[in-house]
Amino acid sequence: MTPELNDGAYVFTTVKDVSVIPREITLFEFKEKEGVTVVLERSQADALHLEYHFVAAWITLLIHSSLEAVGLTAAFSNALTEHNISCNVVAGYYHDHIFVGTGDAIKAMSVLTALAESSK
Repeated sequence: MTPELNDGAYVFTTVKDVSVIPREITLFEFKEKEGVTVVLERSQADALHLEYHFVAAWITLLIHSSLEAVGLTAAFSNALTEHNISCNVVAGYYHDHIFVGTGDAIKAMSVLTALAESSK
């Protein structure tokens, strides 16, 4: 599990009509009954005048984790919790993606790197 900090700042926003956002600029979308949650780069959200409240750094875990794996999310979320770092997790087909506040990015990378080293 090697953590990789992606460039950029990302935001979570919500819209009723996702067609107002060009699909090629979204990182991901999730449909909820209240609206569609969209994650995209902060600069794109600003250009579209979208409202958001949380600016995040995006960390990818470079391990092909099974969607049926047990314990990986708990391990890294517990390690981050011990260092008072909030995280939002998205499981993609190939990797887990962790969003932490931009101010916690370097600290989160340190925690995740230490966790990866201790599990070798």
